[in-house]
Amino acid sequence: MSTRSPQSVPPPLSSAVVVRVEEERCHVAVGGAVRTVGYAPPFPSPRLERVAPGHRVALATAQDGRVVALWRWYDAVVVELEGALVRLWEPAHGEVVARPRDPGQTFVPGTRAYLSAGLPGAEWWVAGPVGTVGAAPVELDEVEQLYRRHGLWASALA
Repeated sequence: MSTRSPQSVPPPLSSAVVVRVEEERCHVAVGGAVRTVGYAPPFPSPRLERVAPGHRVALATAQDGRVVALWRWYDAVVVELEGALVRLWEPAHGEVVARPRDPGQTFVPGTRAYLSAGLPGAEWWVAGPVGTVGAAPVELDEVEQLYRRHGLWASALA
């Protein structure tokens, strides 16, 4: 039997694209299939207003095998570049100015990119281009560190 504590040794994170949203769960495209996952308790609600198809979510697996969504990246449209920053439009927030996670990343107006709020270092981050359902350039390591730093693993996987 494992003695791993969710807070001390977090599970590896993966990501998936949301295809359908319900208040207590969402349906995500991952590994060529659609799967239903719950939300981690710290995930804010009302979720029907905060999560939408096209968003990317970070997924973690609890020791009992349950998979939960614990972070979300918005699917946003690049509006313009403002020096080292990127202005994006996202339906729930309108226009926001974000710092690129990778300063060398090129963003082109009219394309879509993943946008997040709440990670340390900036009010808004732009992670990378929206692309296929598979792997995407989102900051899973930073989400894991945020959960560890604030002691959120035990409640997230409870």
